[in-house]
Amino acid sequence: MNKISLQAPLPQVFAQRTDLVSDVWGKDTTFERGHLYLIEAASGTGKSSLCSFLIGYRHDYHGQICFDDRDVRRFGASEWTSLRRHSLSHIFQELRLFPELSAWENVQVKNQLTHHKSDADIIAWFERLGIADKRDTKVGRMSFGQQQRVALMRALCQPFDFLLADEPVSHLDADNCRIVGELMMAEARRQGAGVIVTSIGYHMDLPYEKIYRL
Repeated sequence: MNKISLQAPLPQVFAQRTDLVSDVWGKDTTFERGHLYLIEAASGTGKSSLCSFLIGYRHDYHGQICFDDRDVRRFGASEWTSLRRHSLSHIFQELRLFPELSAWENVQVKNQLTHHKSDADIIAWFERLGIADKRDTKVGRMSFGQQQRVALMRALCQPFDFLLADEPVSHLDADNCRIVGELMMAEARRQGAGVIVTSIGYHMDLPYEKIYRL
């Protein structure tokens, strides 16, 4: 997949609003593979809705979202499964980790499906992210910031054309925020992928090529 095109999308819950000021809602926008984007949003402006639309979990919007000029509403379950396995990776704002599994097991849930990374690669990530001592710790006993780093590693354990990172560093200090940004962008460059980062204020200091206000 080389591009994601938004053609005047608008959440149905916003259909009657006349006060929307947005670079995305009701506008035509294109995200291209190999480029880096930031979507800044205030609370209540539909950021989580946009992420759900892009990943195919929700379709309650007006307008169109197209992947390489194909309307995503036409995709069936099997095509979405293939897209999420090979073309789209997503770091959820709420993480969606398995609290009863260890940090290592949470990452391997994805990697055992894709066989994308070696154990040595993943061990190196744990060390780089400063949580090597937490590999065997159940995620439910880790801080939210530690869990965010686990969610990042899981998201990178697959091929992707686009990475959607929904507030990926909201609970990280500046040093860990920088490291997350470096690892994320290194993998995106290796795959020639596009990256779409969302934020309600605090975000990674990266060379964004386009910033949209939601």
